[in-house]
Amino acid sequence: MMIEPPIESLLKNTNNNKYKLCILAEKRAKEIASKRFFEGVETPVDKKEITQALEEIEAGIIIPSEE
Repeated sequence: MMIEPPIESLLKNTNNNKYKLCILAEKRAKEIASKRFFEGVETPVDKKEITQALEEIEAGIIIPSEE
């Protein structure tokens, strides 16, 4: 169960489009995982990739394209 960030605030950043939110979070999480892999991060990280991606979307760091 996801508590933070709240789904309502995430949907505001994607014009209430759940599909767009899922795709955006998935792509960003893959980018983060790939970066960690190629940097050789062996120590446990404090946040999972999907959590970090959702927090970036909520903060407005990652914004959806207008396609």
